[in-house]
Amino acid sequence: MIQSKFSSRLCTLMTVVALASLYACGGNKPPAAPPGNSAPDQFLFQRANDSMTRQRWLDARKYFQQIVDNYPQSTLRPDAKLGVGDSYLSEGGDANLVLAENEFREFIQFYPTNMRADYAQYKLAMTHFRRMRRPERDQTETQAAVREFEAFFDRYPNSMLTPEVREKWRDARSRLSEASYKVGLYYFRARWYPGAVDRFKEVLKDDPGYPARDAVYYYLAESLLKSDNKTGAAQARPYYDRLVKEFERSEYLADARRRLEELANQ
Repeated sequence: MIQSKFSSRLCTLMTVVALASLYACGGNKPPAAPPGNSAPDQFLFQRANDSMTRQRWLDARKYFQQIVDNYPQSTLRPDAKLGVGDSYLSEGGDANLVLAENEFREFIQFYPTNMRADYAQYKLAMTHFRRMRRPERDQTETQAAVREFEAFFDRYPNSMLTPEVREKWRDARSRLSEASYKVGLYYFRARWYPGAVDRFKEVLKDDPGYPARDAVYYYLAESLLKSDNKTGAAQARPYYDRLVKEFERSEYLADARRRLEELANQ
């Protein structure tokens, strides 16, 4: 099994390296500005953006890469570096997303004070966001996306991109919470209430703003109530209360109110 996983990762790495070489070469002569052009970097940059508009990702990369490789003093070089990353990100696919991640990470390393460093950090997070899997599957990429989004908030608190980034962060953070919630729900249905309690409390601790926390409140309270713990009822009551107070609409409201009435009459 270990050998199989190693072989799989090695194959993926070799594929990425091969694709990077292919994209760098392209099998054709690299594009160049016409001889005598007074602003060749601007010419290449315009061609790159035109290619991006037409979704010709490989052509765009070639033009952007020409600026990065051959015009080190150009003021367009940082934007061209971002353009290479954007072309990989836009084209999509796991291999391209890995290459995009590398481009954006290098941008932050090479141009940490650039006015578009916040954009690079955002897009770095998006390379992981685009690789997130369903809640039932491995959440490694989701965790990486959340980590990079939170790095954005820490480093660029005044960025104009913050509202857009926060929406994506919320989606990724909710994916993690949903994954933990589903594990807790599995434990609840299997009647392993201590495990369910731990998972549900973990969701509330790590993500107090989780939009679907009404379900977490309900099943956490139910788990506490059904446990053998003599204080289970007392521990469950606050979660039923929170569900009723925080949610005007929820499929669990009627059951939560019924439970509160039962507990009040005990």
